[in-house]
Amino acid sequence: MRLFSALSIILVLNACQPSKTDQSLLIQPNQIGLLQKDTPIYTLDSIFKNDSVVKRRINSRFSSQDEFIVYSKEGRERLVLIPKNDFDSTSTVANIQIKDSLFHTAKGISIQSTFRKIQEHYKISRIENTLRTAVIFLNEQNLYLSIDKEFVSGDAKYNTNLPIAPSQIQDQATIKHLYLGWD
Repeated sequence: MRLFSALSIILVLNACQPSKTDQSLLIQPNQIGLLQKDTPIYTLDSIFKNDSVVKRRINSRFSSQDEFIVYSKEGRERLVLIPKNDFDSTSTVANIQIKDSLFHTAKGISIQSTFRKIQEHYKISRIENTLRTAVIFLNEQNLYLSIDKEFVSGDAKYNTNLPIAPSQIQDQATIKHLYLGWD
């Protein structure tokens, strides 16, 4: 009986302790998981040893660029990493597109968050009006995200010369793209 009581108390105490955030999935201003702002490209395979890293060359009409795509074991795209300098394995990462909803900030923001949740937890530094999206920059986070203009009201929805105010974006608007920028 004493053993049962002792085990019950241990289980209750463990359940009451706050859960630790999985550091390998945490988005921070200068780090995402184990990848830090000053980490060289040549170390990506060891940092993402449980995933698969694929280098892809993007050629457009006017330029070309390297990108490194991190896939999960199941083949799901997790991150797209853009280096500061092409053809340089000692270069660091300039921008990261976060594609996997498992990656999140300490305040729980992920690719599946709504605009309302973002506003509740972070201060918006500015909103840029582009042809198809509103690009939202968050203070002190190095995070920026895009929301489809279908969630924007007013004339700014159709005119990129007009500013977009946070009040013009619907609370339930979902994130189209989520980026961590170090450049």
